[in-house]
Amino acid sequence: MLDQYQNQLTRLLESEQYGEAKELLRFLLHCQGEEKRHYEEWSNLLTWLDVAFPSSDNAGREHASAPYIEDENEDSLREQALNPAEYDEDYVQQVLYIMQHHPVADQQLLALERAAYLTHPGVDEVILSWLTGKDLHPELQFKALQCLKKRGVTGTVELERLGELVELEVEATPLSMEEFPPVVAKVVERVESVTEVIEASLPHFARELWKECLQCIYGTTAYFRLQNDDDETVDCYSGALHQVLELSLYGRVNDDDIRETYGITDALRFRYEQACRSLRQIVQFRLEDNGGKS
Repeated sequence: MLDQYQNQLTRLLESEQYGEAKELLRFLLHCQGEEKRHYEEWSNLLTWLDVAFPSSDNAGREHASAPYIEDENEDSLREQALNPAEYDEDYVQQVLYIMQHHPVADQQLLALERAAYLTHPGVDEVILSWLTGKDLHPELQFKALQCLKKRGVTGTVELERLGELVELEVEATPLSMEEFPPVVAKVVERVESVTEVIEASLPHFARELWKECLQCIYGTTAYFRLQNDDDETVDCYSGALHQVLELSLYGRVNDDDIRETYGITDALRFRYEQACRSLRQIVQFRLEDNGGKS
């Protein structure tokens, strides 16, 4: 029964039905017999919702009180940010609050997209403080760097990414796949050419997984190894991407077949396994997030 309520709560949060989510949380807090940690989580979430959405208890006002949570294109985001009817102090504070505190990562990403077009003073400082002062998922870190670059911020930031302390130039952050080094395209094109004859949908999944991996390894040792941009590097990272793709989709992979397909010789075995470990770490992050870890 608890799982049913938890699933219902997740659906309400993901669909921005914050009033209903509050009601369900209050109901759960009055139930007895659950573990103490559950009550603490529910209480903290209810407190957060009360602060972020004080008016969402009134039916039909969830969307009106949080216009920034809808997924929209770049032109629409820019227009709304520059529209005086939308652009006020409350709007700015809501966007920044969601960016920092929303329990659903997708909503934080949407808030970052909105924040990129705000011209309110102090926004840069809030984003930088949040980025450098919190233990964030590496993909969220990357999106924050992109947001800062769009806002015209320059300079370096020091972050812990995948267990490494790295120093990154904000203005060097790629805003699209085309802005990554050429080797990035070589890797995914190699995997697409192999997987398209296996199953028509695999190239799409390979490209999406590669994009996710790049955002997470950006600036780390694994990323700098990738930039060697020689045939052996392409072989190793292509094989690693294919391996992790099959593991994430099917839960199994024939590594001997992968190594034969991508020409992973004994001399390349160590570099290939390094790449595999780096990319598998990204998938593990995703699994942990889906399991409810922060």
